[in-house]
Amino acid sequence: MKGCKYGTHRVIEPKGVLPQAAWKIDNTMVLYDNEILVDVDMLNIDAASFTQIQQQAGGDEDEMKRIMLDIVRERGKHHNPATGSGGMFTGTVREVGRELVGRVDLKPGERIASLVSLSLTPLVIEEILEIRKDTDQVRIRGQAILFESGVWTVLPSDMPPSLALAVLDVAGAPAQTAKLVKPGDTVLVVGAGGKSGLLCLFEARKRAGVTGRVLGLAHSQKSLDRVVESGLADHAFAADATRPLEVFEKVSELTSGRLADITINCVNIPGTEMASIMATRDKGIVYFFSMATSFTAAALGAEGIGKDVTMIIGNGYTEGHAEIALATLRECPVLMEMFLKRWAAG
Repeated sequence: MKGCKYGTHRVIEPKGVLPQAAWKIDNTMVLYDNEILVDVDMLNIDAASFTQIQQQAGGDEDEMKRIMLDIVRERGKHHNPATGSGGMFTGTVREVGRELVGRVDLKPGERIASLVSLSLTPLVIEEILEIRKDTDQVRIRGQAILFESGVWTVLPSDMPPSLALAVLDVAGAPAQTAKLVKPGDTVLVVGAGGKSGLLCLFEARKRAGVTGRVLGLAHSQKSLDRVVESGLADHAFAADATRPLEVFEKVSELTSGRLADITINCVNIPGTEMASIMATRDKGIVYFFSMATSFTAAALGAEGIGKDVTMIIGNGYTEGHAEIALATLRECPVLMEMFLKRWAAG
């Protein structure tokens, strides 16, 4: 039995859409000939989704478990209805559909990380074993299906699986930054003290070169300390990215009124669109990696202040993104140490 390579055979409602856009998909763990079945041990929940679930649960872990289990029971996937986002997983390949045997370089028993969103992945959670609030990771017993079109990577042998998962979850951000930033650019990273922010700082520093400048905006003192410790920002500063005029004035001060050529938004809360837009010069680029972004607010907000900037949706996939993200840690010992301490606990 062969299904659609894009997984539409799993869509329950509404019919005619792709799995990511579907409200509900079939998460029966009976393998189609062109699917891959994986025993899942860890979920890395998208930061915006994890924050929302934690706030909804009032920080109570049992309530967080209930919310996550309810999402999967209702939708057949971990697709947070409040944020529209998912995350990714790590696990061990149980079976490769016979249509894919010999076509994919993957065998039962191999440890992999998914590079497609949980918001489109058929998932069953048998039990939630542990919630790691500091890393947005959830240890489970469960299974998932990867479609023929799905993207995955074998977990690297030179770092803990939890660390690789944390990095691969945001792999699109540093890879896209590497494509966007040119020598001499002034780059502003909003949310610079988080996982994606720190990786973007490294790529921005590397690509902008000695003639460029990298500015790191962080909200909390802990995040700001991480930016300073990394040594990757020419200027690190604390600001509330939901207050656009304050951010605009600070960036204007730091750049003598020129503003940023490129702004990379990595925050996990809503309401930061206008700070990113206002801090960017006319004809500049704003890259919204955050899943908390309202693209309506960004588009209408830019129009409302007469700002001519190119705004890019944060595509989580770009060619070579997994390799680029993992190479970032290998190239930067300071980041490797920081990530090991902060995001590889347990």
